[in-house]
Amino acid sequence: MTVRDVVSPAGRHALYEQHGYSPAVRSNGLLFVSGQVGSREDGSPEPDLEAQVRLAFRNLTEVLKAAHCSFADVVDVTVFIVDPETRLEKVWALVRQEFWGQAPYPTATVVGVTWLAGFQFEIKVIAKIPD
Repeated sequence: MTVRDVVSPAGRHALYEQHGYSPAVRSNGLLFVSGQVGSREDGSPEPDLEAQVRLAFRNLTEVLKAAHCSFADVVDVTVFIVDPETRLEKVWALVRQEFWGQAPYPTATVVGVTWLAGFQFEIKVIAKIPD
């Protein structure tokens, strides 16, 4: 049986325990990060879309830091967004400008969804753990 090498950021443990998943798992030099949303300290969604995206990235950054990684180490991104037809262009411009960094960029997949438990945006990534 494989024992999962779980990575947890400071705080927010109740959120992960409540829903029964790990923030991130290290395996074979890679870090698999669970979907991060723009949740406030109490777990509730940030209502403004742009603020929610920024908070999701802040939460993602904390998970990456706990594994001694940064967004520069990310090789694959999956974004889930509610109503992408009206929101994707705005979100993607914000993401690229504020968080993506310089080329070469990670691979990316955007998935339009109808429900994210009260959230409008979620991001999950795979990162290469620095040697």
